[in-house]
Amino acid sequence: MTIRINNISLKLDEDKEVLIKKAVKKLKISEKEIKHFKILKESLDARKKSDIKLVYHVELNCKNEEALVKKLKDKDVKLEEPYYEGVIKFGDRKLDNRPVVVGFGPAGIFAALTLAENGYKPIVIERGEDVDKRTETVNKFWETGQLDVNSNVQFGEGGAGAFSDGKLTTRIKDKRCDYVLKKLVEAGAPEEIAYLAKPHVGTDLLKGVVKNIRERIIELGGEVLFSNKLEEIKHENGKLKSIIANGREINCENLILAIGHSARDTYEMLYKNKIYMEPKAFAIGVRIEHLQEVINKSQYGEMYDHPKLKVADYKLTYQSERLNRAVYSFCMCPGGVVVSAASEENRLVTNGMSYHARDLENANSALVVTVRPEDFEGNSPLRGMEFQRYYEALAYKLGGGGYKAPVQLLGDFMEDRLSTKIGRVKPSYTGGYIFEDLRKCLPPYVIEALKEAIPVFDKRINGYGDKDAVLTGIETRTSAPVRIQRDENLESISIKGIYPAGEGAGYAGGIISAAVDGIKVAEKIIEKYSPINN
Repeated sequence: MTIRINNISLKLDEDKEVLIKKAVKKLKISEKEIKHFKILKESLDARKKSDIKLVYHVELNCKNEEALVKKLKDKDVKLEEPYYEGVIKFGDRKLDNRPVVVGFGPAGIFAALTLAENGYKPIVIERGEDVDKRTETVNKFWETGQLDVNSNVQFGEGGAGAFSDGKLTTRIKDKRCDYVLKKLVEAGAPEEIAYLAKPHVGTDLLKGVVKNIRERIIELGGEVLFSNKLEEIKHENGKLKSIIANGREINCENLILAIGHSARDTYEMLYKNKIYMEPKAFAIGVRIEHLQEVINKSQYGEMYDHPKLKVADYKLTYQSERLNRAVYSFCMCPGGVVVSAASEENRLVTNGMSYHARDLENANSALVVTVRPEDFEGNSPLRGMEFQRYYEALAYKLGGGGYKAPVQLLGDFMEDRLSTKIGRVKPSYTGGYIFEDLRKCLPPYVIEALKEAIPVFDKRINGYGDKDAVLTGIETRTSAPVRIQRDENLESISIKGIYPAGEGAGYAGGIISAAVDGIKVAEKIIEKYSPINN
């Protein structure tokens, strides 16, 4: 057991060394009695702009921990179990074939790592390229508009998160989250991600981290096959028998489907094979850009340029009672850029991306509106996917082709005017842009909801409604448009041996939650089967 102390606050001019002094003072013991001390979480309290504080949660070990905590009767001091350290329960059934993981984004990476570290020697197939080749391919796309439909911002080593901000925040309460952060640090991520309240890695560092994890999987007997696309699954009597990738048949009785939310042709293949799935709600909208300095000043006041303060972010939500729709910010990228993120020909998609330093001029975020299955035409479980395709095609056409994006200044958007020149905020979109009317590539109710929410958001963040802010169309890949149904064993309810996992299967929403879901499905295989002998 360890002692956890919450809510120790420091002023911006106090050093972290003061933390241990405040901790022992609260416990009424001496520093000499401390055997172990660790920062668990660092967050920012900027509610009072004139008195911004850093708030810490810490853990420590000392003598007589249980008696000490019981005597104090302080709600901020409690005993806790050590965090999750990995799988320890093994099954006894013999594996006929190595487990196969499809997709090498967060869910696939951590599913494969968990299997590899426990002796199961997984085979990973990924339709995209390794992260180095993929980076070259993506840069070429941004420069020339030549899209590789199998290796792009959505597909390849690291998944869509490799070309994002690398945010590691999550709402889920699961001890495996700490385990994921620990493994990322071991693979080269900054140590601070283990305790910051809003940790991020940045696209530049994240690429090296995922490459190191891949090398670890291979070192442990795993195999990672790039430019290998899942084409077909074969099954008999409701049980998986084999898969076909790039024309090669691979026998397997355990397949982890960590395909990501953009693998539309894979969804279609699964639907053809009668894998049960359902349409689900997601959100669509635009990317909005402000000057980062405007966001910093609004969030921090006169302290906005203090050296201990990181660039400011925000999280905004609004519920339109009139339209019965939520409007919210998503994937906020401080000091970042808006990127072209298409994965299909003649369809336009945007995303946000930041480097670790987050030191570029603009802040950007998705500004999106919820859409639901009843908004989609038809009866197919893939109708949400077709809804995405329809509006992405409109946006591509509106941008004039070549993956240029339609752009509109916020002031003009609110007044239904076509923009004619850029103001203080320069669009950062990587594929080039043209001025257009965004009403032509989004549903009317999305436009209405955005117009209703923006004045509300401007009251919460001073400058959010700046007429020179830039809107770039369109954002559609906020989450998967389907959920592949699975049972209590985390297997497909249609075919045993198939484990849908992560964001693409509809069970996660971000790097950490997808990684945790990948671990959970790997554990199910480990609990059933014994490790593979050398």
